[in-house]
Amino acid sequence: MADLIPGKRRRPAAATTSSSSTTTTSRGDRVFRFKSFGKNGHPTHFLGRFWENVEALLGFGHWETGESSNRFRCWSFRLQVQRHPPFHVVLFVVEEPAEAATAAARHCKQCQYVGWGHHMICNKRYHFVLPSKETMMAASSNSKSMLSSRLMELQGHILHGVFHSNGFGHLLCLNGLEMGNSLPGYIVMDFWDRLCNALKARKVSLRDIAQNKGMELRLLHSIAYGQPWFAQWGYKFSRGAFKVTIQMNQRAIEALQALPLSLLLHHLVSAHPHIPFIFSKYQSLSIHPLHTLQDLLQFMLNLKSPLPAQNSLQQHSHTLPAFLLENSSRWSPKRVEMAVRVIVEALKRAEFRWVSRQEVRDAARIYIGDTGLLDFVLKSLGNHVVGNYLVRRTLNPVTKVLEYCLQDVCSSVQMKPRCIVGRAELAKDISNVYKYILGDQKALQAKGILPTLTMASEIVLDSKFLVKEYTTEPQVKTKFETVGKQHILCTIRVKRQEATTTLPYECIGLKNNCTIDELKKEVERNFKEMYWGLSRFVVERIVDLEAKGRDLVFELMEVGRKLVFEGSGEDEGRVLINNNDGIEKRIMECVCGAVEDDGERMVACDICEIWQHTRCVQIPNEQQVPQIFICNRCDQEIALLHSLP
Repeated sequence: MADLIPGKRRRPAAATTSSSSTTTTSRGDRVFRFKSFGKNGHPTHFLGRFWENVEALLGFGHWETGESSNRFRCWSFRLQVQRHPPFHVVLFVVEEPAEAATAAARHCKQCQYVGWGHHMICNKRYHFVLPSKETMMAASSNSKSMLSSRLMELQGHILHGVFHSNGFGHLLCLNGLEMGNSLPGYIVMDFWDRLCNALKARKVSLRDIAQNKGMELRLLHSIAYGQPWFAQWGYKFSRGAFKVTIQMNQRAIEALQALPLSLLLHHLVSAHPHIPFIFSKYQSLSIHPLHTLQDLLQFMLNLKSPLPAQNSLQQHSHTLPAFLLENSSRWSPKRVEMAVRVIVEALKRAEFRWVSRQEVRDAARIYIGDTGLLDFVLKSLGNHVVGNYLVRRTLNPVTKVLEYCLQDVCSSVQMKPRCIVGRAELAKDISNVYKYILGDQKALQAKGILPTLTMASEIVLDSKFLVKEYTTEPQVKTKFETVGKQHILCTIRVKRQEATTTLPYECIGLKNNCTIDELKKEVERNFKEMYWGLSRFVVERIVDLEAKGRDLVFELMEVGRKLVFEGSGEDEGRVLINNNDGIEKRIMECVCGAVEDDGERMVACDICEIWQHTRCVQIPNEQQVPQIFICNRCDQEIALLHSLP
């Protein structure tokens, strides 16, 4: 990997940027559009391997003055969120070399928590940070030479993600409106996902602790949709704390989803008399019966975003709804209003029956030729009031197809005007359902009611580590992308005393007349520049390939072939990223079955020095870890010794 040149980077020619996504201020600093940043061509074409794409991106960044004398290097990108009124954020990218870190800091705890402790330490890490106003002020309060390190240390950023130079990464924090920031969480998540796709990240993990008004979203969304909130961007449950497995997580979700509302009502009616009213209110709003907790929460969450802010029984005019005006920047209000009217009229002709999305779209296309506009309106219109009608949208449980239906809010028997709720009331109802069913479980447990509820909820809440696989391995480049070179996929197998580690494949570019000896040298160079523990590595043989040093590579194999190399000379003192918790290895044998650090609070026995979760040894989270702790096993052995004559 070619090192980035210290000091101010040379900026590529203006012709390589997209004029639609970047502007120039009077000071000469580039300003990029937040919503398009990371798309192909904005600001560059991401055609290489992960670290090559990062280097190409940094070529457009502003070099932070004063950072050249620091251990870390830093670039910034000014991003325009909106033009009127002006609203900008700044993305910082900090390059953290392994040699600048302490021995313990080189080990990535996030890799260990998510099960990547066998990965080798990379030579570089890249921190992508969108600071909040508060963290930006805190980072800038010291000398400018300390900006990079402060950005990496501070908590509370809008976004902080880190990548290893081999393409594996972690989303460390994401804070939206809930934490007082100006950007909603889903907008920030869209930005992060776009960056990961553009840079061709391999796998990215996150620790799901997302909340909304005190509600744990991984619990709420798992019951409603069978998957966490981050699943909207392709993240899936990978590993849980307290030895929670995928099978345990799935069974717990199914148990919670299947809880009958009638059973919950029976146990909650005396303690919370308003709960039956909430159940009946949303049953009257729904066309389909709501039998289970999943039915109720899914309906309420699907209804949440499209509703008006306040409760209303007034007759609505045929003016364009405000929510469409806010989100229809591509089309004029007049065109959007026309599309809304056409769709409503098409649903009227259906005589208030449920029709598929495709049927509505086909009927509207007779009058509106812009399919993009139709898709936007259909996506935004579901469960909104237009005039005297509510445009209902639901997923057919049998066909799994979106269906639409029109309801007269004045004359409908199934949805009377008194049942129309606003966003504020609906949010309060969701909060109450969560609080009294999922949050107030101690009271239920004390009465011996629904013992599975607490256990299942705890399992889902412990299912924190999610992973998205962006690319399994580098794609072989075509001859049009790199003229005069052919590519093969190469990896090396590192033999150690305890195990053998095979590194992720890398796409290696070679000249057409490259020899086997030159191939070995190129593989050595690529992997030495990427991994901290391979500074002395020398390739000795190619697995399953008998060849002489002067043989031509592409006379022995075709383009795109996978090769495994073996050799010696790796530095045994710095091979793995973090399977030993930094320098000192911790022995963990918890009663829950966990044998590896999963990021939860732990305590070590002062006799056997074995670590366990504080929760598993009955130490509450709000209580400090005792200065002296003896585990049950050692305590029993001591008691046994005292009983001996």
